[in-house]
Amino acid sequence: MRKSLMIASILAMTGFAAVVLAPAKPAFAGDQLTVTSWGGALQKSMRGAYFEPFSKVTGIKVTEDEWNGEIAKIRAMVESKTVSWDVVDGDRRSAIQLCNEGILEKIDWTRLGLDRSKFIGGDKYDCGVPSFISATVVAYDKDKLPNGPKTMADLFDLKKFPGKRGLWKNPYQNLEWALVADGVATKDVYAVLSTPEGVDRAFKKLDTIKKDVVWWEAGAQPPQLLADGQVVMTSAWNGRVYDAIKNSGKHFGIMWDAEMWGADLWVIPRGGPRLDDAYKFIAFASSAQAQADLTHYISYGPTNKDALALVDAPILPDLPTAPEHMANSIETNHAFWAERGDELRQRFTAWLAK
Repeated sequence: MRKSLMIASILAMTGFAAVVLAPAKPAFAGDQLTVTSWGGALQKSMRGAYFEPFSKVTGIKVTEDEWNGEIAKIRAMVESKTVSWDVVDGDRRSAIQLCNEGILEKIDWTRLGLDRSKFIGGDKYDCGVPSFISATVVAYDKDKLPNGPKTMADLFDLKKFPGKRGLWKNPYQNLEWALVADGVATKDVYAVLSTPEGVDRAFKKLDTIKKDVVWWEAGAQPPQLLADGQVVMTSAWNGRVYDAIKNSGKHFGIMWDAEMWGADLWVIPRGGPRLDDAYKFIAFASSAQAQADLTHYISYGPTNKDALALVDAPILPDLPTAPEHMANSIETNHAFWAERGDELRQRFTAWLAK
């Protein structure tokens, strides 16, 4: 009850106060909204922080769906005028591409009743509202590596830290980390990677551990690889590792050096039948209190700058947005990957086959 009142008080300051905070009423067939996210620990966390509280406050039932970034599915819905996903939690690359294609609604921040300047990355996206910040980090088995890796160079140091490594089967993130391990400052990574010499340098560094890499393709795999003893350290999404530690009692550690971070975005497929309710939900989930509540379930950082003051102090060190983690971090450059991604993926695939 207290949480609902706190969220209600914050929402009362938005332009949706009269609508979002209308007394909850019995749900009818039209009083429902389909929100699509990535499943797993994240979706479970959103259920507790967003979906269920939103339904209690508004009387609008949230129906959940899951996706794995299949942008063709959203494109087909919009083009066939059969939009069934009202709100989607999308990654930035997909959101930018679909926005450029006219597949997503342009966000009207006035209609949201939110101050765009208070959101990290709020001014960067025409078709999305930054929802949370996650990071790819290095997770390790504390039983096998009690002193743990400390820098990105340690991921590539087989003498100091012998054993298999887990890496995402994708050039994205691996090339950046290879350059950092080879001595490139995090702030200079994309400038170096934009040159032919920089790309060669990154692949040459990856060559040094290639035979000791176990490649993963889904976010649930890295914690399982560690738990099964197949690797001693692995790249992983920080929320998945936190979930394994907090909810499954795994003795894992996180090395935050050169974390690669980025914000997901709430997006609205164009032509959906429940646009008003989609805006209500995004306004609700973007409030400072709701974003702070999400950190009780999963260690993803708020994008609403006002939310940090509401996050419990013991939780802050587990968030990608903690100042000590951001100090030597890399913000994923999606413009770079949009321009060079196909070329680098082709080279990466050929490199794997060697």
